[in-house]
Amino acid sequence: MEKENIIKKMNAILANEFEVEEEIITPEAPIKETLHLDSLSLVDMISLIEEEFGVTIKTDDVKTIKTFDDLYNYVGSHM
Repeated sequence: MEKENIIKKMNAILANEFEVEEEIITPEAPIKETLHLDSLSLVDMISLIEEEFGVTIKTDDVKTIKTFDDLYNYVGSHM
Protein backbone atom coordinates (compact mmCIF):
# COMPACT_ATOMS: atom_id res chain seq x y z
CA MET A 1 0.00 0.00 0.00
CA GLU A 2 1.36 3.41 -0.93
CA LYS A 3 2.10 5.89 1.84
CA GLU A 4 -0.60 8.26 0.57
CA ASN A 5 -3.21 5.50 0.93
CA ILE A 6 -1.92 4.57 4.39
CA ILE A 7 -2.23 8.21 5.47
CA LYS A 8 -5.78 8.61 4.16
CA LYS A 9 -7.02 5.35 5.67
CA MET A 10 -5.28 5.83 9.00
CA ASN A 11 -6.41 9.44 9.42
CA ALA A 12 -10.02 8.49 8.71
CA ILE A 13 -9.94 5.57 11.15
CA LEU A 14 -8.24 7.53 13.94
CA ALA A 15 -10.44 10.62 13.53
CA ASN A 16 -13.54 8.45 13.75
CA GLU A 17 -12.35 6.29 16.64
CA PHE A 18 -11.03 9.14 18.80
CA GLU A 19 -13.65 11.71 17.76
CA VAL A 20 -11.35 14.42 16.45
CA GLU A 21 -11.41 16.42 13.23
CA GLU A 22 -9.37 14.71 10.54
CA GLU A 23 -7.78 18.07 9.64
CA ILE A 24 -5.84 18.21 12.92
CA ILE A 25 -4.10 14.92 12.13
CA THR A 26 -1.01 16.16 10.32
CA PRO A 27 2.32 14.37 9.77
CA GLU A 28 4.22 16.52 12.29
CA ALA A 29 1.48 16.50 14.97
CA PRO A 30 2.21 14.59 18.19
CA ILE A 31 -0.05 11.54 18.39
CA LYS A 32 -0.80 11.49 22.13
CA GLU A 33 -1.68 15.17 22.38
CA THR A 34 -3.64 15.32 19.12
CA LEU A 35 -5.83 12.32 19.94
CA HIS A 36 -5.90 13.06 23.72
CA LEU A 37 -4.52 9.61 24.54
CA ASP A 38 -3.79 8.26 27.97
CA SER A 39 -1.92 4.98 28.39
CA LEU A 40 -5.05 2.85 28.00
CA SER A 41 -6.31 4.63 24.89
CA LEU A 42 -2.79 4.41 23.42
CA VAL A 43 -3.04 0.63 23.69
CA ASP A 44 -6.45 0.81 22.01
CA MET A 45 -4.99 2.87 19.17
CA ILE A 46 -2.14 0.41 18.65
CA SER A 47 -4.55 -2.54 18.59
CA LEU A 48 -6.75 -0.75 16.08
CA ILE A 49 -3.81 0.03 13.78
CA GLU A 50 -2.50 -3.53 14.04
CA GLU A 51 -5.90 -4.95 13.15
CA GLU A 52 -6.64 -2.55 10.29
CA PHE A 53 -3.20 -2.75 8.65
CA GLY A 54 -2.13 -6.29 9.52
CA VAL A 55 1.05 -5.23 11.31
CA THR A 56 2.48 -5.87 14.75
CA ILE A 57 3.85 -2.86 16.61
CA LYS A 58 6.44 -3.99 19.14
CA THR A 59 6.31 -2.48 22.62
CA ASP A 60 9.85 -1.09 22.30
CA ASP A 61 8.94 0.53 18.99
CA VAL A 62 5.94 2.35 20.48
CA LYS A 63 8.38 4.58 22.40
CA THR A 64 9.93 5.79 19.14
CA ILE A 65 6.62 6.62 17.44
CA LYS A 66 5.89 10.20 18.47
CA THR A 67 4.28 11.86 15.44
CA PHE A 68 1.78 10.68 12.86
CA ASP A 69 4.57 10.64 10.26
CA ASP A 70 6.50 8.21 12.50
CA LEU A 71 3.40 6.02 12.60
CA TYR A 72 2.78 6.19 8.83
CA ASN A 73 6.41 5.25 8.14
CA TYR A 74 6.38 2.43 10.68
CA VAL A 75 3.21 0.89 9.31
CA GLY A 76 4.39 1.32 5.71
CA SER A 77 7.70 -0.40 6.40
CA HIS A 78 6.10 -3.31 8.30
CA MET A 79 3.29 -4.19 5.90
